[in-house]
Amino acid sequence: MADTYDLILTGGTCVNQDGIHQADVGVKDGKIAFLGKLDAAQGGEVIDATGLHILPGVIDTQVHMREPGLEEKEDLEAGSRAAVLGGVTAVFEMPNTKPTTTTPEALADKVRRGTDRMFCDFAFYVGGTAENAEQLPELESLPGACGVKVFMGSSTGTLLVADDEGVRHVLRHGRRRAAFHSEDEFRLRERRELAVFGDVSTHPVWRDVEAAVMCTKRLLKLAREEGRRIHVLHISTAEELPILAQHKDIASVEATPQHLTLSAPDCYDELGTFAQMNPPIREARHREGLWNAVAQGVVDVVATDHAPHLKHEKEQAYPKSPSGMPGVQTFVPVMLDHVNAGRLGLERLVDLVCHGPQRLFGIAGKGRLAVGYDADITVVDMKQKRVITNDWIASKCGWTPFNGKEVTGWPKGTIIRGRKVMWEDQILGAAGGRAVRFQETLPH
Repeated sequence: MADTYDLILTGGTCVNQDGIHQADVGVKDGKIAFLGKLDAAQGGEVIDATGLHILPGVIDTQVHMREPGLEEKEDLEAGSRAAVLGGVTAVFEMPNTKPTTTTPEALADKVRRGTDRMFCDFAFYVGGTAENAEQLPELESLPGACGVKVFMGSSTGTLLVADDEGVRHVLRHGRRRAAFHSEDEFRLRERRELAVFGDVSTHPVWRDVEAAVMCTKRLLKLAREEGRRIHVLHISTAEELPILAQHKDIASVEATPQHLTLSAPDCYDELGTFAQMNPPIREARHREGLWNAVAQGVVDVVATDHAPHLKHEKEQAYPKSPSGMPGVQTFVPVMLDHVNAGRLGLERLVDLVCHGPQRLFGIAGKGRLAVGYDADITVVDMKQKRVITNDWIASKCGWTPFNGKEVTGWPKGTIIRGRKVMWEDQILGAAGGRAVRFQETLPH
């Protein structure tokens, strides 16, 4: 008797370690059980994916879901709705909540809040600080922890680790790859008066290229001396990339869709403070530098830095306006549009948003279309044209910097551990989010 499957996707074009090719996908007990040619009669549920592309589940490795403490902007439930509507199957969430995620209790509370309340799977960064550095080996190994996050600039309170001694102290404790916001806090303080009231175009003047380059050089030197793997988040300057390319043995690199898509001064003219983020959107030459680094393999992952604020907050006069913009829901459409425009291939995109996260963070059983892996699948229609609009956005903020942008390529369905969670803009069934597991912290 032939094997039977809980779910079969037939007739689709798979993008995986085998390249781009037509194959059916058989799912059993929440995992991928077969890739190849299947008889549809062998499946409990059959999805006809003819004309569609089947990608590994897209993983967004940098989001801010604002819970606990800032739930008026976003919460885990709403943010995860946005994720699955956009074809994202798992997110890694940042520690700058209230309270900050710097203790075992705070991490366990987030895992509890996310379980069966988030629609996608999840993991949480632990904030690395001068105060908790010696506890980081324990914290980074707890269930639901994806690693340590350090703010060298652009944070407040205990999460800010601005000086070399503090960064070195964090790097000395723990062994997993540590993620960094790399802007030099001392230079930012010196240049604060260059942020002209009411003129958001001065945001990249205040937070200039040198603030990023100085900090990244410092960080690389410290990481090299301490022998620690680091992950440098949301690179925004062309100048940092050749420096980072010299340290690929210890340093991985993230770019965001915003920095790959928008450029100054146009974004500030068109969007005002809604284009304000840290590090800033800069002139087009930096965007082109990032695309060159994508082509050269220097950029390891693309993630969104999803950081929603309410409209009335963003409408405040600069620099009272907060930095950050939503991104998790528009992640897949914006990047598929870049594929269709010829800026990168579909296999390269899958490497940046699926294989790359799995490789860098040691994710257990996710990030690949392969037998034995979780059946996390992002189904996309590469030919569908849509206009991104604010009223499609599920985040509590209700806006996107890409409002009005026509894209080619759209998420058709989101499947997580074999469950069809989203199909054709509709969320299906109850939330069933679970903590992502990691190879370095699997129970013995």
